[in-house]
Amino acid sequence: MLIFRWLNSQLLKMEWLYNLVTLLVKNVLGLDVSSKIGGSIHFFIYDVAKIFILLSVLIFVISYIQSFFPPERTKKILGRFSGITANILAALLGTVTPFCSCSSIPLFIGFTSAGLPIGVTFSFLISSPLVDLASVILLASIFNWKTAIAYVVVGLILAVIGGTIISKLKLEEFVEPFVYGNRMLEVEQEELTVRDRMGFARNQVWDIINKVWIYILIGVGMGAVIHNYIPESIITIVLGQDKWYSVLLAAFAGIPMYADIFGTLPIAEALVLKGAGLGTALAFMMGVTALSLPSMVMLNKVVKTKLLGIFAGIVTLGIIIIGYAFNAFGHLFM
Repeated sequence: MLIFRWLNSQLLKMEWLYNLVTLLVKNVLGLDVSSKIGGSIHFFIYDVAKIFILLSVLIFVISYIQSFFPPERTKKILGRFSGITANILAALLGTVTPFCSCSSIPLFIGFTSAGLPIGVTFSFLISSPLVDLASVILLASIFNWKTAIAYVVVGLILAVIGGTIISKLKLEEFVEPFVYGNRMLEVEQEELTVRDRMGFARNQVWDIINKVWIYILIGVGMGAVIHNYIPESIITIVLGQDKWYSVLLAAFAGIPMYADIFGTLPIAEALVLKGAGLGTALAFMMGVTALSLPSMVMLNKVVKTKLLGIFAGIVTLGIIIIGYAFNAFGHLFM
């Protein structure tokens, strides 16, 4: 137990890095970390460094695993199953694809064109940006393992239920015709060597970091401002756990933004530290990652408005329910 606590504090929460940044701010920059400017700089440097370190390691590991499951092989695996079992597998597959909602859409097209039911591909589309293995570790590093595991469970449930509902509604006619005509080639996957997989994983780290770094910096910057400059009383008045509208406001406030889960985590962390309910912070995070306006615009290119509206409605309702549930029972996870 003591070893686990030490590993959790040093490897996940990176207390060594926290202390190192504290020394940097105090001794090199000559600032008091308890002051607003000193605290903001400490928050920014520590969170940026921690997220990039964890993200690089996790994406490398996940991408190495992912190299065993190219789209053709994945399609064959999912094609063996039907019904809710296929939805569950698609949702689980989304957890090992560290993509934002926009990046997931090409795979959605590939799976649909390959003949997988649209409900199954929507389970993947919901799960992929919301829940991935990297986000689990980062959530645990910011909050704790109870919160991280609970978030993953409810995210997977939302993906499975959402995809199942879309399957039952028989909405195939609302997918743009070109998607079905864009058939995935059935090619034999060349067996990769360990060196090939390592190269693939390194390229994935570079590619994903190159895409998300600006959103991480923006998210951490916003988190630093919220944490050190916005009075706690304002946060609790607007987004306090006792406010019935806080989850609704947070979920819809996230929609116009575009970021992935890694950029929104520092904002969620700062909101909770300032008195916002855990469910309110998670609803904001999920709204940004799953329902961002750019991803909705892209998705509308491959599905018709009715299907897009049903998808957005299901996910929005699910996020709101999850947010209120975490607010009601958040004390069990903190």
